[in-house]
Amino acid sequence: MRLNRFLAAAGLGSRRHCDKLIAAGRVTINGRVCTNFSAQPDIRDHVKVDGKLVHVAPALTIMLNKPAGFVSTRKDLHARDTVFDLLPEKFSRLFTIGRLDTQTQGLLLLTNDGELAQRLTHPRFKIDKQYEVTLDRPWDPALAPKLKRGILLDGQRAKIAGLRSVSPTRLRVTLRQGINRQIRRMFQAVGYRVKDLLRVRVGNLRLGNLPHGHWRALTKHELRFLEGSSSAEPAVGVAGALPSKLK
Repeated sequence: MRLNRFLAAAGLGSRRHCDKLIAAGRVTINGRVCTNFSAQPDIRDHVKVDGKLVHVAPALTIMLNKPAGFVSTRKDLHARDTVFDLLPEKFSRLFTIGRLDTQTQGLLLLTNDGELAQRLTHPRFKIDKQYEVTLDRPWDPALAPKLKRGILLDGQRAKIAGLRSVSPTRLRVTLRQGINRQIRRMFQAVGYRVKDLLRVRVGNLRLGNLPHGHWRALTKHELRFLEGSSSAEPAVGVAGALPSKLK
């Protein structure tokens, strides 16, 4: 197993992030700095990052129904609550796959599988993310083509891949991009304020009836769907996979 893959499997982040750790000289193997990307440590080697021993842990991916008011980081400089405050201490080595802004709720994935994280976040894979959007006033469908054509945000053309009305003020919106606060900013650009934002799907994985503030581990069946083609029909959670109450 190449060094960047080893580090990703140990929960240090995506392979791209692990490449940066290696290039920066922050990784040692048996006490020696290793900047060789082709190195392949084995079970007898002592691999450290910033002086801390790292181990390859069994792959784990969980789904959290993130409540509003929690930031999607491990620590926050402004002392706000983080999603890790909602999880047991044994999950402290997990990292989020993408982020939801503080007031956005819904499906957030956390994992120690760097390859899965890369697949779900890299633009070339175009993984769908679907949201329920509640607006401050009734939606004008005539504006939909403008959102689909795109609006310039941060030097990028932000586009909505799909939009469907659920009620006069509620929409189902599908994204294939990850621009900061994209949905809120796009609707603001056409004269609307987003009152509530809930992510309900990532790829083939649906939030389902998982309660707010609860988590559960993904099943092997769900992971196979998640790792499959993003063009497949969305899969609803497997029967019998019960949510775990937060500690």
